[in-house]
Amino acid sequence: MTDTTAFDWRSFLLRWSGEWADSLPEGETRSEDDEAARRARWLGFPPASEERIVALEERLGRRMPPSYREFLKVSDGWRHAGGFVWLLAGTEGAHWHHNESGLADMFEEHLDEDAGPEERREADVWRRGLQLDVESDITHVLLDPEDVDEDGEWAVYTWASWRAAPPERHANFLEFMRRMYREFHSLRAHRGDGEPVFVNDTTRELDALVEEARTKALCGDWERAGKALDEAKGYGRPRAAGLGDQIRRLLGQTYMVYYSGLVTDPRYAPELLPPLVAEHAAHSYRDDSTLMFHLRGADDDVVALAYATLEQVRGGTYRYTAAGPFGEAVERARELARWGDTDGAWRTLMDALPLWEPLGPDHLAPLGWVADPVLGPLLTPERGRELLSTPRGRQAGEAPRPSAGLDPGGLAWLAEPDPGNNRTSYRFVLVEGVGPEELPGRLADGDGAVLNEPVAFWEARHRSSLRRTESSSYDDRALVAVGRAGAGWSFAFDGEPAPFDRRRFVSPAAAAGAGTRAVVVWSGLRTRHGQPFFHLSVARDGAEQYAFTYADGEVQRSGEIPRALDPSRFFGDVADGAAAERSLLEAVAREFGVRLPRHAIVNGRLHTFTTRSWTRPPREGETYIVMRMHH
Repeated sequence: MTDTTAFDWRSFLLRWSGEWADSLPEGETRSEDDEAARRARWLGFPPASEERIVALEERLGRRMPPSYREFLKVSDGWRHAGGFVWLLAGTEGAHWHHNESGLADMFEEHLDEDAGPEERREADVWRRGLQLDVESDITHVLLDPEDVDEDGEWAVYTWASWRAAPPERHANFLEFMRRMYREFHSLRAHRGDGEPVFVNDTTRELDALVEEARTKALCGDWERAGKALDEAKGYGRPRAAGLGDQIRRLLGQTYMVYYSGLVTDPRYAPELLPPLVAEHAAHSYRDDSTLMFHLRGADDDVVALAYATLEQVRGGTYRYTAAGPFGEAVERARELARWGDTDGAWRTLMDALPLWEPLGPDHLAPLGWVADPVLGPLLTPERGRELLSTPRGRQAGEAPRPSAGLDPGGLAWLAEPDPGNNRTSYRFVLVEGVGPEELPGRLADGDGAVLNEPVAFWEARHRSSLRRTESSSYDDRALVAVGRAGAGWSFAFDGEPAPFDRRRFVSPAAAAGAGTRAVVVWSGLRTRHGQPFFHLSVARDGAEQYAFTYADGEVQRSGEIPRALDPSRFFGDVADGAAAERSLLEAVAREFGVRLPRHAIVNGRLHTFTTRSWTRPPREGETYIVMRMHH
């Protein structure tokens, strides 16, 4: 907690006054009071005597909080507290507000029925607060006699109608005045041409702090760097926001992250535009006017690059590239990630990160990759911290402990509930000794057997439904995501299969296993539709070796099933479908040495294609429905 009584008010107020006086343009007409304050280099008034302070307290019936009391002993009031309070009350002007503004009624009207006592107390501050604003730009400043800490300090509430935000709370009068000093700095730092250059001891100290924070960030000390940059940003120092935003984005924070002052610089645009436009694309609904707002001052080339990148991000074709050895690692990582090995891809990037070179002095970390459709899903807040903790850009420092992998290995994770419990049924094909790019040739028909570009599974489904012109109640073509399933195996996975029909189901194992081995699993032990079921079939050299199907409480089996996979071990007297599912998946993973990459399937973007039907054609006399759609 701040010791407000030990604070040196005189030095603080003298510094503020001098900086204010020096920042005023020459020849500008000012009020007599302001001109006198400029010449005196003092925004305050004579100090208030103890007698005057006691008289104020007797008039109000309350002892004043310590920091306001200490302030009055140095200056009985204050001019230009920030940019919007022109005169702050001393002993004469402070008075109870008594809802003079009518704001208590307005805030109470907007309270929900279930508003808690805290919200009701905040609305009532307009009835009980001590008003300190004497002249302002419709900005209210109230000391709250009921929001008191253990040191007797009253909280300060400020509110301006034009800010369209709830009242802002400051812990005490000292914190409020520090905030107003930062506001004064921030407004002066962002003024236009023709104004005096705003340079003083404070700005020089802050700019040195920013430079030190930049070096700390490259050494991996991102937490201390972030705190220093946040402090400098509060004062409006020009580099602080753009540098701090790079740290924030890698921590997964995207709200109000605009890389201001850097994103329009042609040196940094190739790295900072992609994350900016990707965030814009995710929330813009094709209204691109706000993008230009964040590109104010950019030259034509940067604007053209922004719109070209936006088109690539929306189309899923943006590819992040970087120079040197790190750039080579990016290509290797993308190749791993697009086939599902997201943990391997991340390690590849991290191992090469110490060799990464910034594009200029204000570039703290590689950022463009977060907009890459294949590499972007690698980022988690924990991995962002690992990246930021890794020394880079030729700076020395201690490498962090690697963050844990996101893939648990094996297959058993499929038996765990997912958010929303939506994964109640799924099916997959595993093929040995064959690359994932070869699976369409084994599982799909004709020339249409081509891989789609990597997309999220929900997006692939949406695109597939838009392309489909005909569907049949007898047809069960699966949209599958493909990738590598461990050493020497590839997978095709369908997370939202059609309902299982044992009478018409035809396992794709034989066709997939031509010249090799193939495994098919279809699980619905937690299905919400109909009876629980589970199917396993294994083929070698184009012929089914063995299979079993558990459905309607019975097992149908064929061929010589290895003991490890014998259905009687899993479907005895046990009625617990989830336990049987987990045990079966663990047994399949052990028997074949396979795994499915959870992170890539659930959160990543993988290549997809549509298989041939998993059901047999209709027999004579069997009826079915064909639907044709016109787009």
